[in-house]
Parts: sequence; C-alpha cells; structure tokens
Amino acid sequence: MVLVIESIVLCLVFTLMVYFMSRVPIKTLYNYPPRIQERVKSLKEYEGQIPTEKKKLGAKIGASLLFILILVVVLRYINGYKTFIESFGYGFLLWTIVNLYDLVVLDILWFCHDPFFVLKGTEDMTSEYHNYWFHTKGFLIGEGLALIICSIAGIIIGVFL
Repeated sequence: MVLVIESIVLCLVFTLMVYFMSRVPIKTLYNYPPRIQERVKSLKEYEGQIPTEKKKLGAKIGASLLFILILVVVLRYINGYKTFIESFGYGFLLWTIVNLYDLVVLDILWFCHDPFFVLKGTEDMTSEYHNYWFHTKGFLIGEGLALIICSIAGIIIGVFL
C-alpha cells in the first residue's frame, strides 16, 4: 500500500513539474521529436527563443540533482532504508513507475494529442507529434538514467546516512 501511495504522490508531483515547465512549449523544444525540432529551428519566428544546448544540459543536471534529493528523502526518511541495495532497488522501482506513467499518460495520451503543444509552423507534422517510438526511446533512456541516479541515491544512503 505504501508503494501505491508513494507512486501516486510522485506521479502527481512529476505532473505538476511537467505542467509548469510546459506552459511555454518552445522552452521544452528538446522534448519534441527531432524532425519537429529541425523545423522549428529553421523558422524565423522562433529565432532567439530556442533554448541553447548548454541550457538544456544545465536543466537536465539540475533535474537529476533534484531527483536524487527527492529519492534520498523518500527512501531514507520516509521509508527508513539504510542500505544501498534496498535504497537502490526501491528507488529504481519508484522511478520506473513514474517513468512509465510519463510515457503513457504525459507523453502518449497528453502531449501527442493536445493541440496546445503543436508549435506554430509545424501543424502539418501530425505523424511526428504522434511518434510514439520517440517517447518510448525516451522511456528507455530514462531507465538507463535511473540506474545512475538510483545508484547515487543508494550510495548516499548506504554510506553517508
């Protein structure tokens, strides 16, 4: 039951984070399929609005640090885990649940079908907006990232806390 409650809470927190980040869709351009990114980068109306690769990397590092902090707090201080293996295992399970929720609910059901996310000048690219494989690859990349982030959280808990 604790897993279900924690999963729901983390999915809600993640949804709120995605919602606030996506209020200006051009700022999340790198979350769009590559062909849409290429088209948008070629349009004059978006000149100067497209985030730089450096800003993209900074956002990903910042989000990773935030996720590590959240995992450490949840795993150590809410669940009481003290070892690397239990922290890593449960953290990876939570991450996978939220990652799967992101794929199915936020990406495939919401992003791929909400006209709000269709950037001006790309309205004809419906098949690219419905590119479920792009989002599935993102899920798989997220699982790889989970191995790193959950390992770091597990090390912090197992060695320092």
